Amino acid sequence: MPPATLAVLISGSGSTLQNLIDRCADGSLSASIVAVVASRPGISGIERAERAGLRVSVVERKPAETFSDRVFAAVRGSGAGLVILAGWLHLLRIPPDFENRVLNIHPSLLPAFGGPGMYGRHVHEAVLASGATMSGCTVHFADNSYDTGPVLLRREVPVLVGDTPETLAARVQAAECVAYPEAIRRIVQ
Repeated sequence: MPPATLAVLISGSGSTLQNLIDRCADGSLSASIVAVVASRPGISGIERAERAGLRVSVVERKPAETFSDRVFAAVRGSGAGLVILAGWLHLLRIPPDFENRVLNIHPSLLPAFGGPGMYGRHVHEAVLASGATMSGCTVHFADNSYDTGPVLLRREVPVLVGDTPETLAARVQAAECVAYPEAIRRIVQ
């Protein structure tokens, strides 16, 4: 089976992108990253991509009415078969030819703690404030709203006494590093 071709969309540091670069390099993920699309210039994720020799496009949000079209034009130009949202912080309108071909990872056990404004530290603060004893991550197909697409897999992590948003985030991110490549493998197979 040929390796999957991935377009990875980033909005920040690129830590999820780096995990995928590393998994492709060590052979545990039979995929190649054929494009990286950044939502703004100057982010450290672009530096990670360039160090790995990956093609990077920057597609800024303005004008907002054409943002999704411009993102998917960059993806189509790369020939990618799957789109991987990796710390991508913007709602996209998924075109019909990419339906069920766009994956997202969210730092909670969806549907809990998902939706507009629920990303990064905000999620972990909400989990801790709720008194939940479990958190984790969810890989799902992206659709045209926040965090509502069909779930592929979840990985749980315990919420520990004395957790801070940072300590919980570290455990969730470790689970994400395993879950996202696993979900991509399931799609490819």
